[in-house]
Amino acid sequence: MELINHDLIFDQPDLTPPSGDDIVVEAVTYFATATRTGKQWTATSELPGGRTVQAQGASWADVKSNVAQLIFDALQDEPEAIGVHVSPADPEAKAALAAVVEARNARVLAEQAERDVVRHAARLLTVQGWTTRDVGSAMRLSHQRISQILNEPSV
Repeated sequence: MELINHDLIFDQPDLTPPSGDDIVVEAVTYFATATRTGKQWTATSELPGGRTVQAQGASWADVKSNVAQLIFDALQDEPEAIGVHVSPADPEAKAALAAVVEARNARVLAEQAERDVVRHAARLLTVQGWTTRDVGSAMRLSHQRISQILNEPSV
């Protein structure tokens, strides 16, 4: 059985809440629905004023890019920033992709929670007199990683 390398989670960046210094860009999201017919994808999006754009592409990436470009062109640079969300017309496929996104979001949040509790535990245990080797051994991390964590600024 292969052991999990728990150190790897610290190679991922921490989630950081937005600060007051962050530049905020207002974006409008447009939704498109895609269907596959033969070897071609077709995406359709409803725009303000009852306008509709329809794009085709040989791949999912192509149709996403093409419909985004058509939406951008149709809006003539208004608003300044747009987002385009393309989803399958088939409800089962749409639900399956939504489940993937939900699971990935949950993983990111769980990984951040793990980093947070490991940092807390490492600080607590070393304050209690544990060596970095003992802390690392107890948490299945290298003593070098524990030293690195202890040298990070506390939040």
